[in-house]
Amino acid sequence: QVRLVESGGGLVQVGDSLRISCLASGRTFSDYAMGWFRQAPGKGREFVAAIDRRAGVSPYYTDSVKGRFTIFRDNEKNTVYLQMNSLKPEDTAVYYCAQAGHPSNSYFWESAYRYWGQGTQVTVSS
Repeated sequence: QVRLVESGGGLVQVGDSLRISCLASGRTFSDYAMGWFRQAPGKGREFVAAIDRRAGVSPYYTDSVKGRFTIFRDNEKNTVYLQMNSLKPEDTAVYYCAQAGHPSNSYFWESAYRYWGQGTQVTVSS
C-alpha cells in the first residue's frame, strides 16, 4: 500500500523561502518518478515539478516556477522535497506530492502519477 505524507507547509511572506517534504512508503522509492502538483482556490490542479527515478536527468518545472523552485529527492530517506524561493502570492495553494504508477512512466507526463498525498497548504501573504 503506497502512502505519501506531505509536511512543511505554512504561512510565509512574499519573497520568503519554504521547503516542503513528502515521505513515501509502501514501494521501493527509488524505482519511481515523483512529482509535485498544486491547486489554488477556485482553480484546477497544476503540475508544478517532477523528478525522474534516474539520477542525472533534468527535472521538470512549470514555467511559472522555473528559477525559483527546486525539486530533489533523497532515496535513502524515501523523501522528495520542493524548495521554494522568492515566493509570490500566486504560489498560494495546496501542494500535493505524487508518485508515478510504474517505473517506466515518464516523469514529465502528468498522467504518469497514480498515487497522491493528502496535501499541505502553502499561503504566501503580501
